[in-house]
Amino acid sequence: MTYLLDTNVCIKLLNNSSLAVTHELAKHQPDEIYLSTVVQLELYYGAYKSSRKEQNLAKLERFFNQFKILPFGQNSAKIAGIIRSQLNQLGIPVGGYDLQIAAIAMANELILITHNIREFSRIDGLKYEDWEI
Repeated sequence: MTYLLDTNVCIKLLNNSSLAVTHELAKHQPDEIYLSTVVQLELYYGAYKSSRKEQNLAKLERFFNQFKILPFGQNSAKIAGIIRSQLNQLGIPVGGYDLQIAAIAMANELILITHNIREFSRIDGLKYEDWEI
């Protein structure tokens, strides 16, 4: 199986604050785990607004080098449009970044690893797991 890490999971790994996530990640080969450019954006934002900007940016670069990075491409955009339309018809809001992350996971047939089950459970057809449980 192959997986896409959500931002909250990456933060746990970067801060070494979840043994459960660290142990679960160790069970998988590096080529089974992906990040997205959307997650990179969110993590870069956090680093640039922090008081330890240079240290956090260096830490991010080391972290990013461990994974393959998937872009938000044309197929992901189409899937995101479909998801947003479906949820809008149901009156269900979903965050823009979360929508993009979900679409990348679906476009690449990946399982999304997240602790944000409440948000992602709204998206029909998305496969996800919570490694913090």
